[in-house]
Amino acid sequence: MICSRAFTSRTSRSVSSPENLSFLLSKSSIIIAMRQGPNAFCQTLIHLLKGNIGTGLLGLPLAVKNAGLVLGPISLLCMGVVAINCMQVLVKCSHHLSIKMNRPSLTYGEVVQYGMENVSWLRRHSQWGKQTVNVFLIITQLGFCCVYFVFLSDNIKQVVEAANATTFNCHMNHTNQTQVLVPSFDSRLYMLCFLPALILLVFTPDLRYLAPLSLVANLLMSTSLILIYFYSLTNITYPINLPYVGRAKDYPLFFGTAIFAFEGIGVVLPLENKMQRPQSFIPVLYLGMGIVTFLYISLGTIGYMCFGEHIGGSITLNLPNCWMYQAVKLLYSFGIFITFALQFYVPAEILIPPVLARVSQRWEKAVDLLLRAVLVIFTCALAILIPELDLVISLVGSVSSSFLALIFPPILQILTFHTEGLSPLVTVRNIIISVIGFIGFLTGTYIAIAEIVARNGLKREEAFSSYMVQ
Repeated sequence: MICSRAFTSRTSRSVSSPENLSFLLSKSSIIIAMRQGPNAFCQTLIHLLKGNIGTGLLGLPLAVKNAGLVLGPISLLCMGVVAINCMQVLVKCSHHLSIKMNRPSLTYGEVVQYGMENVSWLRRHSQWGKQTVNVFLIITQLGFCCVYFVFLSDNIKQVVEAANATTFNCHMNHTNQTQVLVPSFDSRLYMLCFLPALILLVFTPDLRYLAPLSLVANLLMSTSLILIYFYSLTNITYPINLPYVGRAKDYPLFFGTAIFAFEGIGVVLPLENKMQRPQSFIPVLYLGMGIVTFLYISLGTIGYMCFGEHIGGSITLNLPNCWMYQAVKLLYSFGIFITFALQFYVPAEILIPPVLARVSQRWEKAVDLLLRAVLVIFTCALAILIPELDLVISLVGSVSSSFLALIFPPILQILTFHTEGLSPLVTVRNIIISVIGFIGFLTGTYIAIAEIVARNGLKREEAFSSYMVQ
């Protein structure tokens, strides 16, 4: 367990609070800032950026393809505006309820709990609100771990298959860039190869031991992202003949991927709580999320314009098989590998301590390691069942991120301020946002599952046909 003093905030709450963990541990840059005392403006801005920029960013070019070259960027802009609004609503509700409950600060789950207590007929079930937020936090973090398994296997598989033909020539060939020259085994076997290493990684007794590797991983991922931008910008071919609006049935997949990318609402309250001047958080929020939205729109649009209909579930899968961009895949994969332990820590700290409380001290260490291994195996098994990067991202986004980022905050504002004379316009706006989020959850989940079933069926048919030919 990380020393609570090293991560103390303006509150006296435990570091094992789920939302505190989602801030402190789910993003590797935050692990590096391990010093006592509140965060300054620039530090908070960096943490906010890191909290929203992850693997979801690399999947946005495919999301833009699903929505269309014009509709995609417009939709990302609208989603960015709504996400910022929901984050601001969450902070506003937290402030109001903190004063009302005479608490220095609140976590996301506590805000939902006290917001429900503000309504007489929900008061008896207020604990359900907090537990529901924790459940979606667990689903989200384990979903990220599943995405990491698929990302690692797909990218390393490409590097291995093109190893014998890797050159210094990085010219574009207008197709999926990595040519499969030495066919290797199935990507799911690569996941099994990563499994022992990731189990050992999550056995790390103190995440501070990973801090130097996390710093290196962040630098490598940032460098890789710059190279991805450079390649995409310099290899756009003209004229651009891409559909302005995608197919209607693909739009829910866009929604799932986009809301997965806007993954940082869980870090908002902990960041605001740790600021020396919390009243400065709203400018940080606008600036940080403005930068995030710009990055999302720019890489999504540029990546789709560069690779067109051939764009993969991650833009790294479209990079050419020259040494520079094979290195980009390896460096980004290393960063994702290290980040796995940080994402995994959140559900582990929520799920494992209640079990350890029921066993004798003699067996605590063995049970702790066993449960960690079981959780990693569970995420690997889910990834093996759904080895499609784009669909895993869309499914996780639709199922969990939609609730945390779009559905809960507007409802929370209605619950919190319903006795304070909330304007009808704000109420209607909040209802519309929540309804849109719920529709996105239903359609995104349905389409993602349907596509997973269809692709698995197609793969079985291809495997059967290949067997019959032999």
